[in-house]
Parts: sequence; C-alpha cells; structure tokens
Amino acid sequence: MRIFWAVLARDLRLSLRHGADTLAALLFFMVTASLFPLAIGPAPDTLGRIAPGIVWVCALLAALLPLDRLFGADLDDGSLDLLLLSGLPAFGIAAAKSLSHWVVTGVPLLLAAGPVAIMLRMPQDAIPVLLLGLLLGSLLLSLFGTMAASIVLGARRGGVLLPLLVLPLVTPVLIFGAAAADAAAGGFSARPHLLLLAAMLAAALPLCPLAAGAGLRAAVE
Repeated sequence: MRIFWAVLARDLRLSLRHGADTLAALLFFMVTASLFPLAIGPAPDTLGRIAPGIVWVCALLAALLPLDRLFGADLDDGSLDLLLLSGLPAFGIAAAKSLSHWVVTGVPLLLAAGPVAIMLRMPQDAIPVLLLGLLLGSLLLSLFGTMAASIVLGARRGGVLLPLLVLPLVTPVLIFGAAAADAAAGGFSARPHLLLLAAMLAAALPLCPLAAGAGLRAAVE
C-alpha cells in the first residue's frame, strides 16, 4: 500500500503541474452544456425535462479528454517501465491511475454539475439524486477509461480508438444515471437505478484494474 499511495501522489503532483487538462475538461463540460439552451430554447419545462441527459452526456465526453495522457506520457519517457519494476503489481498501478483520474477529473466535474443543473432549470429535488448518480458514474467512467487507455497504449491512432472503446462500455452507466435523476424529477423512486449503478461499480472495481494491468504488461512487452 505504501507504493500504491506513492504512485497516486506522483500522479496527482504531475496533474497539478499540467492543470490545463483539468481546466480544459471543466470548460468543455460547462460550454457544451450551455449550448443546449441556445439550441432548443430557454423554456424551463423543456430544459428541466432533458437536463439529466444533458449533464450526463457532457460529463461523459469531458471525462474522455484527459484519458489519452493517462499512460501515454509514462510510456514515452520510460516511467511506465520503472513503475512496473517498483514492486507494485500492474493492476495496482492501474488502480492508482484510475483513482488519480477520478480525483483530478471526476471530482471537479461533480462539483460543476450542480450549478450546471440549476442553469438548465432542473427540479431542485432531483439535483441530489443527479449528484449521487454522478458520484457512482464518475468512478465507473474512470475505471472503464483506465482499462481502455491501457488496451490502446502504444497503438497507432490510440486517441481515436479510445472513445470507440469507452463509449459502448459506459452506455449503461449513462442510461441508469440519467434515468435515476429523471425518476426523481418525476416523483418516482430512483433507488433501483442507483442500486444498478452501485452493482456495476462493485463488479468494475476488481475487474477493470486487472484488465488494465494485463494491457500495461502487453504494451511494455
């Protein structure tokens, strides 16, 4: 665990040095969400009805932006070889990368989702459910994204292949997350949708780092 926390701290320090990646994801999220009222009109009923889907789609696309650098920089400068020789298993390195991506990208997007939902006239009672769903969903996005980033590591046009791998995997997350907020906005129970997200997260926590670790070993070999 000492090596795990050292790898995580290293990634967080590097992310602070390259803060433009986080800022770019946040700006993309907010600018993209602000385009929808311009396109469909400012009617509160219309915006409030589709606000959960808007927030989820924009957060998903924004979370994809930093994934290309998740392992690429370490592979280019040789740091990935040193990390694999540090004594931490490959799946532990992948888990640290996933947690780093969530802290640097998922948490800021989660904090920005509340004001964006208010801007889109989402019902106040549904906003806590939206944020709870995004909490679970952002963790899943980081896990799936890390796994996909390790698979395309070293491949030609990996940045193009990465969204093609991630988007089908996170489609169920998008469906259940938006459905939970939509159910809360309509006065129904969001519990089934949130439990499905929690079950997916429980399955992804052990499986995604293992798959990502195998991808890292294959890329280095």
